[in-house]
Order: sequence, then C-alpha cells, then structure tokens
Amino acid sequence: MVANYADGERRRFDSYANEADALSAADKLARRIDSRDYVAASMTKDQAIEYANAVARLKPFNLTVDAATATVVEAVKLVGDLPGVIAAARFYKTRNKTITPASVSGVVDELLKVKESRGASDRYLKDLRYRLGQFAGAFKSEIGNVETKMVQEWLDELKLSTQSYMNFRRVISLLFEFAVARGYAVDNVITGVESIKIRNGDVEIFTPGEIAALLTAADAEFLPSLTLGAFAGLRSAEIERLNWQDVDLTARHIIVAASAAKTASRRIVPVTDNLAAWLAPYTGRRGKIWPGSSIGFYKQMPATAKAAGVAWKQNALRHSFASYRLAQTQNAAQVALECGNSPKVIFRHYNQLVKPADAVIWFSIAPMCETLHVFASNIM
Repeated sequence: MVANYADGERRRFDSYANEADALSAADKLARRIDSRDYVAASMTKDQAIEYANAVARLKPFNLTVDAATATVVEAVKLVGDLPGVIAAARFYKTRNKTITPASVSGVVDELLKVKESRGASDRYLKDLRYRLGQFAGAFKSEIGNVETKMVQEWLDELKLSTQSYMNFRRVISLLFEFAVARGYAVDNVITGVESIKIRNGDVEIFTPGEIAALLTAADAEFLPSLTLGAFAGLRSAEIERLNWQDVDLTARHIIVAASAAKTASRRIVPVTDNLAAWLAPYTGRRGKIWPGSSIGFYKQMPATAKAAGVAWKQNALRHSFASYRLAQTQNAAQVALECGNSPKVIFRHYNQLVKPADAVIWFSIAPMCETLHVFASNIM
C-alpha cells in the first residue's frame, strides 16, 4: 500500500497488485509533490500575491485557478486574444438577454403616448402615426422577432422616393430605439437597413409661370400661406403655426418662433417687396395666418393646383424660394439663415438650379403687376 496525500486530499491508501506497481506509483507521487513544492518555493512575492488575488476573484464563482485558466486558454484558442474573448462574451450576453414580448402595434401605441405626453407637435405626431401605422400594419408580430432583412425588403417593395425612403427609415429606427430602451427588442435592427443618399434630382421647383397661375387661382384665405412659402421659404408646418402678429410689414420681417420652427430655433426672415405687396391687404388681421384645420391646409394645395392647371409638386414652394433666392443673392449663408438650414444643405440642393435672370422675375411677381396675368395664362 502507498499513502497518497496529493492535491490536498485527506490521507488515503491505494492498493497495487505487486511491489513494482506500488514503487512506480510512489515514484510518480514523489515527483508531483517535488514539482509542486519547487514551483511554490520558487514563486516571487509578486507572483504569490497575484495567485492569491486570482484565488480571491474566483472564489465567488466556486472556480479553481486551474479550471479558470484552462477555460481562458481554450477561449483564446477559439477567438484569438483576450479582448476578443471579452467581445464575444458581451455579444453573447446581448443576443441572449431576456426581453419582454411586445407586438409591433403595441410598441407603436406606447411610443405615440410617450411623445404626446412630452408635448410633441400635432404635425410630428401625425407623421409618426402615418409611417408607423403602415409599418405596424405590415408587421403583425412581436417587435423582437423583426429582422433587418425583413424591414429592408418591405421598404424596397414600397418603391419610395429617396426622401420618403429615408423618412420611413428614420421613424422606424426611432421605434426600435424606443423598443430596445424598454426591453422589447435586443437591438436596433434598422442600423443595418440601407441608408440612401438623397439626390438633388428629387428637388422640384415651380417656374415663374406656374407660381403666377397658382397665385391667381388661390382663394383669399389660402393666398397668404401660398405667398409665405413661395417668397419667404417658410415650411408648411411653420406657416400653420404662424400668427399675423409674427408678420411685421413695417419693419419688413417675419419672426419664426422656436416653437414654430422645425429646428426649434428662432429665426427672422426678411419680407421681400413682392411679398409685402401680397400681404398688404391683410394688414390688421389677428390670429392664425391659416385659420382652418391642418387637413384643410393640405387639401388646399392640390385643389389650388387643379384650379390653376398646374401639377402640384411636394415641398416645391420652399424649394423654389431657396433656389431663386440663392440665384438672386449668390450667398448660401444668407439663404441658410432665412430658411433655417445649413449653408452646406442650401448649396448642395439649390445651387445653379435657376439663373439669376429667373430670380429677378420670381421676386417681381406681385398682385396687379403687368406680368402676373401674362405668366398665369402662359405657364412657362
């Protein structure tokens, strides 16, 4: 029999068939003990501290140093290095975290309620309802089960303009960010959906003849809104929020308050001579520039275009102002301030779309001017 004390075990006695086997086992045990004692005896103070720290860190997990190092070595072999092992562990944790099941439509409703409670504008909420409503109608499943490929295919099938495509992508990404923050989804799958560069070719403008025809056909209530878009470059949503008190025809400027501006930044827009002439008959009015509903405002656009015999072009009033104003001033920074954009955006989208001579005509179109009815009857 050979007494065995290896690896901190309690004393035990092993039996062997013969003396030779017993001697061999005893020799192996002696070498193991000698090796272990040698390593322990040769450890420096820093190594001993390091070992003690390792034991302490592993204790809460009930792991030995030997088991932990063996696992780390195996993981490094698979991944390549320690940072890779940590990254892989974090990825695994992210992909396997517990999420709360929630339908796409349910998360959409929750997002809308949160936005409304935080004071989002009616126009913004309307846009969210429209785009997210279409998305929820197409994806009748839990939001955590929606994949990048599925969203990409859906957007491609809609055959949208580049601007509309990016608007949908932006709003759906907002939905997934909301879902991730509330534990309904693992990650924002929209980050993998293709981002498309908006082409300048998507910018449509009216000719002087077309705007003259629109102004001639517009009714009295809609006319101020039409002129503010064409000759001041205000966005439709800004016009809807604008009051007559914000228009100073004496000082020749329009104050777009931060609460009315898309960028939430206050700006002052100059009133051109022809715009002042169009707005003069409304001097002394109070309240909203557009007194009707939001739905009525957007119905007036195609209705006026139909009456004028002109095809309505989306956002063309503002696009036209920026194009003609840049051609007139040759100053992208100035036009950017007036439009509430950056000079880079103004130059990229509106530079050289029209000639300076066209700009002179555009900003000379006024009520009772000699060319108004000529343009309106001969649409350019």
